[in-house]
Amino acid sequence: MLEIVSFTLGPAQTNAYLVADPQTKEAVVIDPSWDGHIILKAAQDRGWRIGHLWYTHAHFDHIGGAAEIADALNPLPLVALHPDDHVLWRAGGGGAVFGFDIDPGPEPTIDFYQGQILKLGSNEFEVRYTPGHTKGHCVFYAANIRAERRADTRSRSVCFCGDLIFNGSVGRTDLPGGDWATLENSIRTQIFTMPDETRLLSGHGPETTVGEEKMNNPFVGLS
Repeated sequence: MLEIVSFTLGPAQTNAYLVADPQTKEAVVIDPSWDGHIILKAAQDRGWRIGHLWYTHAHFDHIGGAAEIADALNPLPLVALHPDDHVLWRAGGGGAVFGFDIDPGPEPTIDFYQGQILKLGSNEFEVRYTPGHTKGHCVFYAANIRAERRADTRSRSVCFCGDLIFNGSVGRTDLPGGDWATLENSIRTQIFTMPDETRLLSGHGPETTVGEEKMNNPFVGLS
């Protein structure tokens, strides 16, 4: 079973996700976008232990809350990022271009790679390398996750897809490291190969599904 608490935080209204195995109380923050104290309190209120920070990519609005979270934890959480985004991370996520000078928090010590399996309690996530928005963008795919609502015993897959694809849109490719052809290929080979019912939890905006985006996304839809 997996529990997911979502937040929309910061100047870019970026989605952060606090994800936990409620049986073991182990938790990870996926893209700690901003206002780390808000994410921390949500974990503390539930008795969850944050052991990891997973970054889909290193843009400033996806890592802006990391330092505040890490400063409150002992031991420090382990930080994971694809190595192709390390340069971007060291540059503060490119925030200076937009007038933001952030503390990026602890240095990443776990390098993501295609096909890597991440574990959170009894749950497994597959890392899929999805460049195009940034050079090192990745998504995290969990198949056959029991629904959070106890009355709903269905299993359903979920993908934390960062800024690769959104509800009715796609990630921008005009920033350093972006490339349209690469982004489109990542979506078609790594997202559209998931089951249609897979929930897509993105970095901005409301959630959607693989099937919905195949049918209706004006940039990459198949219809």
